[in-house]
Amino acid sequence: MTTKWTIGLMTGTVLDGHVDIAALRTDGERIIELGPWQLASYPSDVQGLLAPAMHAAQAWGFEGPEPVAFAQAETALTRAQAEAVNAFLASNGIAKADVAAIGFHGQTMLHRAARQGVPGATRQLGLGADMAAITGIDVVYDFRSSDVAAGGQGAPLAPAYHAALLEFGGLEAPAALLNLGGVGNVTWWGGGLGESARLAAFDTGPANAPINDWVKRHSGEPFDRDGALASAGRVHEDRVAARLKHPYFTTPYPKSLDRNDFTASLADGLSLEDGAATLTAFSAAAVAAGIDSLPTRPRRLTVSGGGRRNPVLMRFIAERSGIDVISADELGFRGDAVEAECFAYLAMRVLKGLPISFPATTGAPHPLKGGRIVRAAKS
Repeated sequence: MTTKWTIGLMTGTVLDGHVDIAALRTDGERIIELGPWQLASYPSDVQGLLAPAMHAAQAWGFEGPEPVAFAQAETALTRAQAEAVNAFLASNGIAKADVAAIGFHGQTMLHRAARQGVPGATRQLGLGADMAAITGIDVVYDFRSSDVAAGGQGAPLAPAYHAALLEFGGLEAPAALLNLGGVGNVTWWGGGLGESARLAAFDTGPANAPINDWVKRHSGEPFDRDGALASAGRVHEDRVAARLKHPYFTTPYPKSLDRNDFTASLADGLSLEDGAATLTAFSAAAVAAGIDSLPTRPRRLTVSGGGRRNPVLMRFIAERSGIDVISADELGFRGDAVEAECFAYLAMRVLKGLPISFPATTGAPHPLKGGRIVRAAKS
């Protein structure tokens, strides 16, 4: 019997107005086939609801009732992503009956890792029941809450998929994959899959989020296209060195971050170009610090996510880490689709009752199942 597709959805914390959609065939352990993928745009009214909700989340800080802004944004986001899935399936000729489930990550509003006796908390916007009703497909969502409730970091969840992807690509262990989204996260893979995988994984530090925030605030552009601003600026190394003294960088992994744990304030008072250069250098230096703490230094670092398109960030990472850095696309992977593929993969693991987080990746007390399943009504 042919394994059904799972569809993965991922929306990054950079708030770029898009949702990544990817189809995957997997048995929950190995990748069988990488299917079509798409970067779908939100309607402008949805994007207009998300930014105020994100600002409200920062003020909320998990204290008291949730911000009123969440409800409208959550409903609109869910509908927009559900309609994007319907259009994606239609345009790629995939019948809904051939889809086992949608892995619906949702939009992270706020994530707080457990630290110094303070329990962690996480909140992603996304209504699983609404998604199932609009698409007519079973939905797996709320991937992080179980791990956080058990004392884990709730992130990163990608390592199990990264291991499967590196194995699928024929890479020899040990190997490492770095994803550069709003926050950077790295997976070191020493061989094996699922519960038998040898993994080390953590958030390295900021990646695109503070750079994008800085550029948008001072130029109105959404990001530093091709690293042009950073290449024209001067890195203020004293600021980078001072920020690297933050205790996060000497805290043993597993560890995770919220997009606002490291902000663009590092560049306050600098010119647009110098600020972009300094923030880009700091993101790269954070990666380099993380690489130094891995079980073994990888010979090469494979990079996915939007940050791989910034040649200055990629060059800074190579220079500061002292290892070869290549885009995931050079290995035949889809660098923009990896995170969406991940949640398609994790959806299948949830359906099969397999764990999705592990002691070496999130600090969970033992391999943990997670996610919630909503079954679509059958016509």
